[in-house]
Amino acid sequence: MKKIQMVDLKGQYEHIKEQVNQSVLETIESTMFINGPSVKSFQDHLEKYLGVKHVIPCANGTDALQIALMGLGLKPGDEIITADFTFAATVEVISLLGLTPVLVDVDPKTFNIDIPSIEKAIGPKTKAIIPVHLFGQAADMAEILALAKKNNLYVVEDNAQSIGADYTFSDGSKKKTGTLGHIGTTSFFPSKNLGAYGDGGAIFTNDDELAHTIRGMVNHGMYIRYQHDVVGVNSRLDSVQAAILDIKLNLLDFYNESRKAAALKYNQRLADQPQLITPFRKGDCDAHVYHQYTLKLIDGDRDGLVKHLNENGIPCGVYYPIPLHLQKAYTSGHYKAEDFIVTLKIVNQVISLPMHTELTDDQIDFITDTVKAFLG
Repeated sequence: MKKIQMVDLKGQYEHIKEQVNQSVLETIESTMFINGPSVKSFQDHLEKYLGVKHVIPCANGTDALQIALMGLGLKPGDEIITADFTFAATVEVISLLGLTPVLVDVDPKTFNIDIPSIEKAIGPKTKAIIPVHLFGQAADMAEILALAKKNNLYVVEDNAQSIGADYTFSDGSKKKTGTLGHIGTTSFFPSKNLGAYGDGGAIFTNDDELAHTIRGMVNHGMYIRYQHDVVGVNSRLDSVQAAILDIKLNLLDFYNESRKAAALKYNQRLADQPQLITPFRKGDCDAHVYHQYTLKLIDGDRDGLVKHLNENGIPCGVYYPIPLHLQKAYTSGHYKAEDFIVTLKIVNQVISLPMHTELTDDQIDFITDTVKAFLG
């Protein structure tokens, strides 16, 4: 059996090696490393794939979030509501801009931001909500959009883990995650479902004026060289990464379907384990693209299971072991433990098994058999 990887980037590369190598070489030979034709090509193709008017590529997913908030013209002290259970980048950019993060609890099934907790947290200084489509699953966007409209708030989607997922509205219509709010952002970090071979990110919007503002912001605030119309940053997706992403975008649906198939096999193999709660999904599989396959271990030794898997050559992850409201950089005197009942429980329960496009049946069998052996 092939060695098990948490994310098998080498195996994925082998399938597209010839295309990637040719495209990278052509980009290098063109010497158009910044804002070359491959960037425009990828941008156009991603706009078409997502069904969104504007895609603005940038240097990484964290920059995408920061620039999105900059584009809204928020002022220091304005409050942004987001989930306590997620990666720190989401709250990091809020704090860097002098805005005030307001962390709230998550739903125990989906791990996504809890709607009643958002409603409770809205106050006179609230300006925006950042839902994170965590682990590949769409947040409850209909409820979030309704709350935002009612309270005149912006919605900025953190879609770093869920590109390609569909959100289905009650009338049956579907839209890609990242395109439902005022702005969406994503990351092309190599391990993402659509990953580059280095850093990369993008911002999405259907708002023409907002798109124009952001296009200047990613390039030092310039629309015309040496004329700085807005305060900007240096955050551009380089041409080599764009060339690679353009190839991989053609395979994104295939990659996501492969992840879904692997998740269903995991579910079937672990269905007889009462201590384990397999990932919840709402409706069909369209809303979950399984960036991570994250289990909850109930009344068990999660850290012992991590050790057992590692000892048997199986990588795994704990995303995320410490809530943001307890992180030294982001703790606040006004947070109370009773406001984070779900988060404080699941940080001790979650464990993510290997999940990628190259997982084989024998690997899944070995992983699940090893989990079962530990649980007895």
